[in-house]
Amino acid sequence: MMVVVALVLAGLAALVHVYIFVMESLTWTSAKTRAVFGTSAQEAEATKELAYNQGFYNLFLAIVTAVGIVLVAAGSTAAGAALVFAGAGSMAAAATVLLVSSPDKRDAALKQGVVPLLAVVALLVGSLA
Repeated sequence: MMVVVALVLAGLAALVHVYIFVMESLTWTSAKTRAVFGTSAQEAEATKELAYNQGFYNLFLAIVTAVGIVLVAAGSTAAGAALVFAGAGSMAAAATVLLVSSPDKRDAALKQGVVPLLAVVALLVGSLA
């Protein structure tokens, strides 16, 4: 049961990171995305290449996590769990770095980090049971 909870949480975390990819890599300079990140049009334009690259990091973490979920569901539990731990664990670690390096971005760090952290904890508990 805990493994199922972990996979659902990991899937939600992956979806959040796909959304972050869309904002950072596809809509970075739009008014809506600038409002989410609190950037001006000038700041968004100046950081467009950095955000584009960062967005792909988020997409790749989501893909690793999603492949892990599929593998666990298909019965390749060890390989799948390893990928979920790597993907969701990296998401949680990145959120921790954001929280520590930019305390003013606490809300963003929590939004991107709590669900993958819960997924890792649930998967660990489910794997030990």
